[in-house]
Amino acid sequence: MSAASGGEGRPLWAPWRIEYIERSRGPLVCIFCEPDPAVADRARLILFRGRHAFVLLNRYPYAAAHLMVAPYAHTGKLHALAPDARAEVMALVAESSRILEATYACEGLNVGANLGKAAGAGFAEHLHFHIVPRWSGDVNFMTSIGEIRVIPTHIERTYDELLPAFRELGTR
Repeated sequence: MSAASGGEGRPLWAPWRIEYIERSRGPLVCIFCEPDPAVADRARLILFRGRHAFVLLNRYPYAAAHLMVAPYAHTGKLHALAPDARAEVMALVAESSRILEATYACEGLNVGANLGKAAGAGFAEHLHFHIVPRWSGDVNFMTSIGEIRVIPTHIERTYDELLPAFRELGTR
């Protein structure tokens, strides 16, 4: 609880957030485009690369194993993607959903895209889909009252747990 709500105002430490805060101060670099110089897929949390699109973990997730699927093409418009790229993005959304259900036994999924800044897109110029696994009761007082998300596992562990399934996807 916060001091304003009658609590003692104890701090909740989230030191990883400083990276997000400091990054937002400078020019916005598209997280979906290939950086120059290149960065290893593991460092970028990329689990799978297809011909036109890829799958990665969200570094600032809403829930554990929050994935994103993005095309390589830098566009904010779904209709601007070539038909093959659109088809692959949607196929990867479906396969990622299957992998999350098989790996984590999630009871539901939130799947969606925020197209455009007015729709809430953090990177409006590069469309991407979010796939957020959900479980009954996964929203508790921390989320609903404290406006804090509790992620019960480290993102690198999640990466290691999901990587074998995505590697298998590449061999089909």
